[in-house]
Amino acid sequence: MQVLRLPTVALVAILLCVPLTASDKKADEAASMLSFVVLKDDSGKPVRNAAVILHPVGKHEKQAKTGFELKSDADGKTHFDAIPYGTWRVQVIAPGFQTFGDDYNINQAAQEITIRLKRPQGQYSIYEKHDDSSSGSGSSNPPPKQQ
Repeated sequence: MQVLRLPTVALVAILLCVPLTASDKKADEAASMLSFVVLKDDSGKPVRNAAVILHPVGKHEKQAKTGFELKSDADGKTHFDAIPYGTWRVQVIAPGFQTFGDDYNINQAAQEITIRLKRPQGQYSIYEKHDDSSSGSGSSNPPPKQQ
């Protein structure tokens, strides 16, 4: 019994050290302090409580399933202290505004990204009269006959 106990204790000690060395590797990776400012496009005023969602982008511009979600404060600002360098897909959602989305390459120790949210646009309807000079495509009126 005493002989089996020593190898078991050594094995447990080795298994406990493996996660510690893995976390040291992650600590050595470069990370950025990333700040966001979310503003209204028309007035430049801050947007409070906007959801800023970050997803890492991998090979072939494929978005990872993991990510972070931050909320903007009363000044429209939010930040994250340890974003690993690389390409990140940023999506901003706020009630009463169009959803914003774009990819950013994070490659500096500190970066600030300003996002301007637009109000929703009116929906285009074929049933409404439009003063459009491009009457060729999709027009229900036949072209005038030539004589």
